[in-house]
Amino acid sequence: MNAYTSFVALGDSFTEGMSDDLPDGTCRGWADLVADRLAASTPGFRYANLAVRGKLVRQIVDEQVAPAVAMAPDLVSFAGGMNDVLRPGCDVGAVAAKIIHAAEELSGAAKQLVLFRVVDPTARMRGSARLMPRINRLLAVVDELAEKHSAIVVDLFSAKVFDSPALWAEDRIHLNAEGHRRVAEATLQALGHEPEFDWAGPVPPMAPASVASRVRSDLRWARQHLGPWIGRRLTGRSSGDGRAPKRPELSPFA
Repeated sequence: MNAYTSFVALGDSFTEGMSDDLPDGTCRGWADLVADRLAASTPGFRYANLAVRGKLVRQIVDEQVAPAVAMAPDLVSFAGGMNDVLRPGCDVGAVAAKIIHAAEELSGAAKQLVLFRVVDPTARMRGSARLMPRINRLLAVVDELAEKHSAIVVDLFSAKVFDSPALWAEDRIHLNAEGHRRVAEATLQALGHEPEFDWAGPVPPMAPASVASRVRSDLRWARQHLGPWIGRRLTGRSSGDGRAPKRPELSPFA
């Protein structure tokens, strides 16, 4: 197992840690959990997280890759594409080209690149089966880049545990604290760390909800989450507009 002295994480809300909220209102997330474990065994360990919620792959590449390359970290992670895939006019070829460019740049600057095979949404999100051709293209790109750049791949797509609502926040789009904990463990095991638990193991079954409860939950979700999301799409806005990365510089992690 390699000892990494620095880690830079790039991406969108998945890597920012959205919906794994700390008492002070900031996000934690899987990348922070990975950094915490790496720092525990590596004196002087440094960490930066450039991810910002709502970013498309083009924005991740344009805004985050150059700063990450300049940091020349031991370990760098790149995750993105689902925000693009969810948009009706997604040009998956252009998205793939941007990811390929990012991997070329990052693998040349860092000792180790980490990529992700995205979570399969089809058992959790109604109508998401229509997205599978795009998602399959992203998966293929990740697999090709892993071979070309000797990247470590964290395969979340094959883990059926993410079908469980127990790992997702109320908005049904972002992982909750337990979901992020499992992604962190999956990443650490992919990096060669000894398992602390079975990250892909089943979660305790949730008590069945009544029809009335499900209807109320769906209405609340549509009002609080779906409606605002549609509004942002129609007006060209993003949840990340004006938001800076939470850890823009490599600094000691404590």
